[in-house]
Amino acid sequence: QVQLVESGGGLVQPGGSLRLSCAASGTIFSLNTVAWYRQAPGKEREFIALITRDYYTNYADSVKGRFTISRDNAKNTVYLQMNSLKPDDTAVYCCNTVSYWGQGTQVTVSS
Repeated sequence: QVQLVESGGGLVQPGGSLRLSCAASGTIFSLNTVAWYRQAPGKEREFIALITRDYYTNYADSVKGRFTISRDNAKNTVYLQMNSLKPDDTAVYCCNTVSYWGQGTQVTVSS
């Protein structure tokens, strides 16, 4: 059974940083593209970033230059380093690979 578990969310002030983790069990991340999405209250789910098996990365314009996606295949984990956070970044962040989704982790950016 495939399971994705996100962690690392929390409350941070504007301009702060957080690092999210997406740990996988039951599947081998190294074989697949992994992506991060977010969904804010009342809004549609939004693509944030992805990383392929060959370490190609792609980002939404809204986070380009502030967020960095990376992977540690030995730990079967993908990370999302988020810097210069803004209140508009407040959302539930979920990771995805193939057809599997995690439960998400809440990120709140507020003073």
